[in-house]
Amino acid sequence: MSVACPRPVTNQLLDCLPHNEQNRVLEQCEMVELEFGSILCERDMLFRYLYFPTTCFVSLVTTLGGKHPLELGLIGSEGMLGATMALGVNMAPSRAVVQGSGTALRISSDQLRRALRDSPLFQRALKHYLYVLLAQLTQNAACVHFHEIEPRLARWLLMTQDRAHKDTFHLTHQFLADMLGVRRSGVTIAAGALQLRGLIAYRRGDITILDRSGLELASCECYRVMLNDHARLLPMRTSSATQNNAAHDGEIDGI
Repeated sequence: MSVACPRPVTNQLLDCLPHNEQNRVLEQCEMVELEFGSILCERDMLFRYLYFPTTCFVSLVTTLGGKHPLELGLIGSEGMLGATMALGVNMAPSRAVVQGSGTALRISSDQLRRALRDSPLFQRALKHYLYVLLAQLTQNAACVHFHEIEPRLARWLLMTQDRAHKDTFHLTHQFLADMLGVRRSGVTIAAGALQLRGLIAYRRGDITILDRSGLELASCECYRVMLNDHARLLPMRTSSATQNNAAHDGEIDGI
């Protein structure tokens, strides 16, 4: 279902572009509502549409041998589903499932190709985001191997809150177990420990973040590493002077 596109744009990847470049891309987009559980693409499927989440968030998941899906990464308002188009690859590397309902800016693959052709700045931004996403996938792989369930769960809840834009969201223990690639009992114990410390509240699948600072301390180092990668490579616009300087120089600061 298409709805009117609101302002201001809340996708950070688009928002790091100067206004004139951003508006060129927005002219090709429509705002859509995405429902929880919707599958936006399957592995090796050609993209028909690409998405810039604004209030929704999307999980990149994989399955092996009929096992439960394992989450590889999360995409929210900081990024884009389908950024491989910047490399000329119109094929999904994994399944993408909406894990938090909300809105997204949708653009067709043909329209995105034209936008990339017409805007070197946009091309560069997507390539930098691809590095950030690759770093997230790499960090996730190391995190699964080296870190205990409790700090991993804390990190995942922080990442979810960042993309959900709210303190309460619905996540069952079984869903969390699937996303973390562990047994449900392990998630139950870890969530219980975080709740006993007053960091979260959990009731019938609804998780509320009570103490974000404490949850950051409980999280593994991977959360801060991922934030730093994004801030370093995809800085937000900070002032009209910055925008004017970037437009004058022909590039965005840091891109």
